[in-house]
Amino acid sequence: MSRLPKGRGDTGRRTAAARGVSAVAIAATVCLAPVAGTATAADPPVLGGGSGIVVANQAECTLTTIGHDRAGRLVGLTAGHCGEPGATVLAEYNPNYGVVGRFAHSDPVLDYAVIEFDADRVTPVRQLGDIAITGLGAPAQFPTVVCKKGRTTGTTCGVAWGDIGATPDTWTQLCVLEGDSGAPVLVGSTLVGMVNAYLGVGCFGPEVGTDIHAVVADLDARGEVGAGFQPI
Repeated sequence: MSRLPKGRGDTGRRTAAARGVSAVAIAATVCLAPVAGTATAADPPVLGGGSGIVVANQAECTLTTIGHDRAGRLVGLTAGHCGEPGATVLAEYNPNYGVVGRFAHSDPVLDYAVIEFDADRVTPVRQLGDIAITGLGAPAQFPTVVCKKGRTTGTTCGVAWGDIGATPDTWTQLCVLEGDSGAPVLVGSTLVGMVNAYLGVGCFGPEVGTDIHAVVADLDARGEVGAGFQPI
């Protein structure tokens, strides 16, 4: 198992090589200036799958999805290498609104994280622009076309290659770059995975992402924040 070194503005990166693949991990590499405190704006930020988030005032990633766990908590998912437990979360388009949630759990193996949001400070939505998330589904298989919405490269689509190795990953031909980490991977409006890494060169090499069913199964097995997750 190997990790790329942490750099300024970087929360740490998982490579697909950690699962037996030579790859370059997608990570939040954009260095941000310190974010101002809570603004006076009254309207909570709108967040849904594909929203840009700022983690710990230094890294930018993409929210995979938002919904509730079985305890009724408002929670979201993103890539695990985006932050550690306790890291603060801001809405990228309105950072001056202040902290809207914190990382509750970050899994380095499956590379996913759970964010517990303050329900009074977020307006959760199932549709953000040109994508909607209406449910969770099984991993995409070749030659299914999947789409993703990332805060860096927006909405792009490509063919799914399927699970190349014996891992809870799906390889796709999606265009992804730094900051797209955590972006929802969809078949229609069904969430099937998240963006985690790419091979070789971004937007040319295949994207590698964790299957959503593996994430949900791990959440349920843990039985803590996020267990029983269902999208809005």
